[in-house]
Amino acid sequence: MALYTIGDLHLSLAKEKPMDIFGSNWTNHTEKLRQGFASLTDEDVTVLCGDLSWAMGLEESKPDFQFIDSLPGKKIILKGNHDFWWSTAAKTKRFFDANGITTLDILNNNCFFFGDLALCGTRGWFYEEEKNGEHDKKIMRREIMRLEASLKAAGDREKLVFLHYPPVYMDYRCEEILALLKEHRVPLCCYGHIHGRGCKNAFNGIRDGTQFKLVSADFVDFKPVKLLDDPDI
Repeated sequence: MALYTIGDLHLSLAKEKPMDIFGSNWTNHTEKLRQGFASLTDEDVTVLCGDLSWAMGLEESKPDFQFIDSLPGKKIILKGNHDFWWSTAAKTKRFFDANGITTLDILNNNCFFFGDLALCGTRGWFYEEEKNGEHDKKIMRREIMRLEASLKAAGDREKLVFLHYPPVYMDYRCEEILALLKEHRVPLCCYGHIHGRGCKNAFNGIRDGTQFKLVSADFVDFKPVKLLDDPDI
């Protein structure tokens, strides 16, 4: 039993949405994902860091989630900025149940346990006061509250955090999220959202005791990144 993560699957099996406009490595990326997951077992757990499906609604997302469900192991999903199919966690769970999708759980105002570790997270958001308006400020506040709720749900367990948006990127810092990571002594924060040429500017390193890791699908060659081999840490 091992823990993996990957972000930004960007599936579109209900209707064609070519991804190679974002780079030649996206050509036939659904098959690349299938091959990337091939080495996992049904005992493994993979956290999917948002931007899972281009679908505009749950019904349209059905073939994308059936594809994810067919991949080995349990998957814990969180929302990305392009997940327009998202309504509420409760509606999504009912949709999964109604369509026999059994290997997916939703990370939203909660946490999951992997051995002695707690898997926490939320979407996050980019917010810069001098550039964004009140609407973005409200979204940012909600995301901070969701992350705080997730961390609190973990109790005194050691916590790993999974986000869609990076809390650190070039000159940008989300100080509120960074403060929560520091307060809860989070040793690892994985995130997605960044693609193509932007990957060279992504922060992969340690800041205030937390290791940050970009796990967007194109950055990790469409192969889930193994984080831990055994839950008994």
